[in-house]
Amino acid sequence: MRLPSIRRSQGRQGPSGSRVRTVRHRRRRRTPAAALLAAALTVAGLAGAGPVALPASATPATPAGATATAGDVTGFTRSGNTFTVTASSGAKARVVVARADIFRLWLSPDGSFTDDPAGSDLAPTTDFGPVTTSYSDAGAYYRITTGSLSIRVDKKPLRFSVFRADNTTPVWQESRPTTWTGGRTTQYLARGADEQFYGTGLRLGEWALRGKTVPIAVDNKWRENDNASPAPFYMSTNGYGVMRNTWAPGSYGFDSPTTLTHDEKRFDAWYFTGDSLKSVLDAYTDVSGKPFMAPMWGFELGNADCFNASNPDYQGDHNRLRHQNTPDVVGYAADARAADMPSGWFLPNDGYGCGYTAPLKSTVDALKAKGFQTGLWTSTGLGSIADEVGTAGSRGVKTDVAWIGSGYKYAFDGVRQAVDGIEKNSDARRFVWTVDGWAGTQRNAVVWTGDTYGTWDDMRWHVPAITGAGLSGLNYAAGDIDGIFGGSPQTYTRDLQWKAFTPAFMTMSGWGATNPSAGYHDKQPWRFAEPYLSINRKYLQLKMRLMPYLYTMSRIAHESGVPSTRAMVLEYPDDPVARGNLTSGQFMAGDSLLVAPVVSDTSVRDGIYLPAGTWTDYWTGRTYAGPGWLNGYRAPLDTLPLFVKGGAVVPMWPQMNHTGEKPVDTLTYDIHPRGTSSFTLYEDDGRTRAYRSGAYARQRVDVTAPTAGSGAVTVAVGAPTGSYTGKPASRGYEFTLHVATAPATVTIDGAPVPGLASKAAYDAAASGWYFDPADRSGVLRIKTGTKAGAFTVSAGGTSLPAAETLPAATPIDRSAWSLVHADSQETTAENGAAAHAFDGNPTTIWHTAWSSGTPAPLPHEIRIDLGAHYAVDGLGHLPRQDGGVNGRIGGYEVYVSDSTTDWGPPVATGTFADTPAAKTTALTPKNGRYLRLRALTEAGGRGPWTSVAEITLTGRPAP
Repeated sequence: MRLPSIRRSQGRQGPSGSRVRTVRHRRRRRTPAAALLAAALTVAGLAGAGPVALPASATPATPAGATATAGDVTGFTRSGNTFTVTASSGAKARVVVARADIFRLWLSPDGSFTDDPAGSDLAPTTDFGPVTTSYSDAGAYYRITTGSLSIRVDKKPLRFSVFRADNTTPVWQESRPTTWTGGRTTQYLARGADEQFYGTGLRLGEWALRGKTVPIAVDNKWRENDNASPAPFYMSTNGYGVMRNTWAPGSYGFDSPTTLTHDEKRFDAWYFTGDSLKSVLDAYTDVSGKPFMAPMWGFELGNADCFNASNPDYQGDHNRLRHQNTPDVVGYAADARAADMPSGWFLPNDGYGCGYTAPLKSTVDALKAKGFQTGLWTSTGLGSIADEVGTAGSRGVKTDVAWIGSGYKYAFDGVRQAVDGIEKNSDARRFVWTVDGWAGTQRNAVVWTGDTYGTWDDMRWHVPAITGAGLSGLNYAAGDIDGIFGGSPQTYTRDLQWKAFTPAFMTMSGWGATNPSAGYHDKQPWRFAEPYLSINRKYLQLKMRLMPYLYTMSRIAHESGVPSTRAMVLEYPDDPVARGNLTSGQFMAGDSLLVAPVVSDTSVRDGIYLPAGTWTDYWTGRTYAGPGWLNGYRAPLDTLPLFVKGGAVVPMWPQMNHTGEKPVDTLTYDIHPRGTSSFTLYEDDGRTRAYRSGAYARQRVDVTAPTAGSGAVTVAVGAPTGSYTGKPASRGYEFTLHVATAPATVTIDGAPVPGLASKAAYDAAASGWYFDPADRSGVLRIKTGTKAGAFTVSAGGTSLPAAETLPAATPIDRSAWSLVHADSQETTAENGAAAHAFDGNPTTIWHTAWSSGTPAPLPHEIRIDLGAHYAVDGLGHLPRQDGGVNGRIGGYEVYVSDSTTDWGPPVATGTFADTPAAKTTALTPKNGRYLRLRALTEAGGRGPWTSVAEITLTGRPAP
């Protein structure tokens, strides 16, 4: 019997009161007229539960009237920790110190401080208790001091700058006064010589932003260098971050000077300072909200599709096989389980005319019986959410562009309503997916990259996009696996591999290739032919085993703002290679796993950067010593380049297809011993909000091992602390220690543990140890039996894997090089033109001019355009080889930059020996397109000359 179909939200229509015309364009941009109509319906009481605030325009305002500034300071007063500055134009500014490291700067052109559109939406927490402040008149400026900062208020004209508490070390400085027109306000900051910038939300592209202009605006185009979920937040390697307290669109230009613009006649920003990028994220999310704690099932694979295609309102194919009524989704759930494929939730309704078949509860119950949770996807609103959550038992919401696509406060409020709909009608946690997020969205929703394509190129920029979102505190950022349009078995498989190491991921079925490749059906991973089916299963199973590790990393994000998916710079802030986009094609999954996705149709991965320390290939056990580059890595389709940091302690579950399928009665700690390291496991019930009241447990594990060579490896396991519903009173433990040789002894709390002769004997035993030298270059397995409290495991007389030196640096191709400038060159007598310094011919040279009379004095320099962006790490210099000696370079400086006017500090300085031999010098690795070599002196002091036969560089292409 066919059940009657009903709409997702009966009381609310889509944009302009109608449905989206085609499924293929189901998330197209909501027009301003549509937004106004929706708002009008809301005010009139004709809409379902939906945001009531009008959205800000995404169109940059046209400047109106002359540009104005505040002028000079004419007054300065204090009331508690609020400092008010009066200026000659009638404008006023306020500095409100919330904590020693956090303050608000608010500039009001009319001096009223009444225009505060964001209110507490973006900054819900600003009261951190008493904070000690003081101020003084320093003559040219007023100085506001906290325990961490000195905030300067320059008097003539009014400008602001921030220094550390010593009032000497700069954090940021306005290079000119803030300006405004009738509809736009811009702040101008001096840019440091090597200052780098990160943030701006879910930006679809590279995450290191120096030299880039980033729109802080909603456009719903979802292509490279757009911003799918903009956030008016950025942070700097100078140790600060800033969130503009506004709903207005804007644009940030990270040039010199840095220009920070929003389309409003006001300036309002929260500033966060710290001694690291992590501490800045912590402070930012203290104010704007910590990332939410997703339910465990939300870490599992989700699948969105319309399973009610027979609905007359549905604008897609009404004849889709096995998609006629919402209960058909249960058949797909059965397929997944039959294929032994991990997956945790479905969105069986897309909202775009699809609706769902009533009663919903029977479908939810049937899915739950197979280990799946159910969510609903809305293009219209949330008019029925109380019944859907409270009665039917749905647990997730996806708010899509046809409803909240105008973005800004409108989208923010829509997400907040979805959160309330879940949490006010159940004991469940929020789990909402949305586009068009803003600052603060990290506390409410997963953001995703919008309507993208199943292509290698889309995959390429997705890696830095999802990684970079974490630099704005967005712990849950995602992109549809293999996009929503197009795709292939190869791109699907590669895309799923790396996204399995991010917290939340989902497929979007039903909008893929029109004529898919053989064995490629929709986007469900269990509907593929071999070998893709098995590869998909391999990575989904690995994610399920890694659940306690990834769940703990997201708890760290919930407490600190530091995301689970981490740009390399977060873990290696002092590594100049990690600071920039040269590493934007890889990321850290938590603190221990380095993931280097393959994003082209190849079986070889080049350009994997391994920072300082040791790194072990997850699949082979081969260990490398960083820092350095790994090229030529063999990566057939079933192999994701994955490396484990030396010292890693990674907790793992038994293999299962969904949370709760099996009891977690044995916990495995996968350990790569190297020096001293530790891990603190976090556990709770995984479903409810009881953790907010302290219902959770932690367990600390400490590992002591040699840094190299042989010795004892000791693992001290602490007793679990805390409690939650379902916490095991005791459990078994297994340890997999990656060591190179069998131990002489294994003990638990000092008592000997028997060694077993085979893997089969080990598997059958309740306790014991077994060493397998063929398993990933050596794995020692130890079972302890059941334990309830603290205990210590020790393996004596073993040795660690030797770390291989990484291959030598790669020469940079000189075929595209060209001369930018040489301060002097001889072009007549010797024809010593400067371009001869890199022409590949050692018999030709660059020589500074000598035949025209008085020679130019030292220093001399040559500037070269490398023709593309490179990460440069070494320079080679071949002196003249014609028997002549004059002009040999003595003292030198080397610079690399993206600009021929802003070189920053040198990447190398030194003195070359006075010999004809080829010279090499290591450079502080830096990304750039231009090289500048300065000859400060001539070797031997013979004269004011410079000559070079050949200049070479080593490094790698940078994105």
